Amino acid sequence: MPLDVIMPALGMAQDTGVILTWHKSPGDPVSEGDALFEVETDKAAMEVEAQGSGYLTDVTAAAGDEVPVGKVLARISETPEGGGTTPDTSDDQPKKSVGSEDQTDSAIPEGEEVIMPALGMTQDVGLIVAWRKSPGDAVSAADILFEVETDKSVVEVQAGHDGFVAALLAEEGEEAPVGDVIAIISREKPEAPVSRSQRERKAPTTAPPAPSTTKRPAPAPKGSLRPAKPAPSSDSRILASPKARRLALERGLDLSLLAEQGHPQPYHVKDLEVLENLPKAIAPQGSAMTASRCISAEVSSDGFEAFAAWAAKETGLADASALLAAFAGTSLGRENTIVALEAFGETRLYKVRGRRLGNLTEADSDTTPDVRLRDLRFGHLSSIQVGPEDTPVISILTTGTGLKLTLECTAEQMNASTAINLLSDFAGRMEQPLRHLL
Repeated sequence: MPLDVIMPALGMAQDTGVILTWHKSPGDPVSEGDALFEVETDKAAMEVEAQGSGYLTDVTAAAGDEVPVGKVLARISETPEGGGTTPDTSDDQPKKSVGSEDQTDSAIPEGEEVIMPALGMTQDVGLIVAWRKSPGDAVSAADILFEVETDKSVVEVQAGHDGFVAALLAEEGEEAPVGDVIAIISREKPEAPVSRSQRERKAPTTAPPAPSTTKRPAPAPKGSLRPAKPAPSSDSRILASPKARRLALERGLDLSLLAEQGHPQPYHVKDLEVLENLPKAIAPQGSAMTASRCISAEVSSDGFEAFAAWAAKETGLADASALLAAFAGTSLGRENTIVALEAFGETRLYKVRGRRLGNLTEADSDTTPDVRLRDLRFGHLSSIQVGPEDTPVISILTTGTGLKLTLECTAEQMNASTAINLLSDFAGRMEQPLRHLL
């Protein structure tokens, strides 16, 4: 089935885009990810990639043409001949969404239109995940107005205009067509800001005017549609901002645990702190079904011993255990980590706040550690694998040629990439401690 290539919306203030150049000609083969054309708005120029493979056909706009957002420019077809002329979506289509349905409704305030952006070539609709502003709120152009989910990602969308939120024309959990006006931003503070659902907006075209008295019990649509927000948990979808997803992956955090605990979606960066502080018992640490990770590395001990002697002489830091904690905490790749160090039957907690050795302090005994360091250098063990615990554990043992480092954790605590990076970084610091200061 042919894929429509549409003019994307690169910003909320964008109604049209100018085609700078086509990188492919009609009939050319294209692969997914190939640059099809370059488009320019009032703020930027960017390349637009093909969202599928096939042949470029049915091109309806040339270089230099100004094309409305959402209009079909071409198709990606299975054959070079394509399927004939692409239906022309009229130039005023994106603006009709308010004009055809809402201009006749005097309740809709006047102002700048905010449309559902096209975030991909195959996107027809977008799901409103969350509104960050409420009707009547003041906004600046750079403020995040709402979050939209497509089949590939969740994206934060800026307001694009300075002013006040005069109308929200779609509820959270509802889908709106690309190019549809979903909000109005006015210059002056509105006397009666509007909030309504897509269903309410479409009702006048299908429903008789008689039941109009029951059409707008304002709290009812919000209450009834609000459960659509956590609904993704039923089909295993997790709604989260791209930044939250990326940081969760880097930290080895499982966002589904928040959903299991009933924490409301969508998730943002601030929710990762909640996830990190969830009781460890919610992850089935001891069950036979829990996937565990155990990786090891061997390094020379000369580097660390020489560095510990230097640190004691030059900085007054005579506690070698504190150095181990500093190396482990920094290897996690984030600031303000807590390291529990076990040695000689005692446990001490350290707060690591960066690479500077002077920033290392002891933490309260009731603090939950991010990683546990087990110093077994002065024992007789040559290897260890005791299974994952409530937090990732790095064990340090003495071998005939130096030190053996073993990291054990669960798959829920760290993904494979994070675990490998942690142990590799820690091993590098143990073998060449000067890199810790760089």
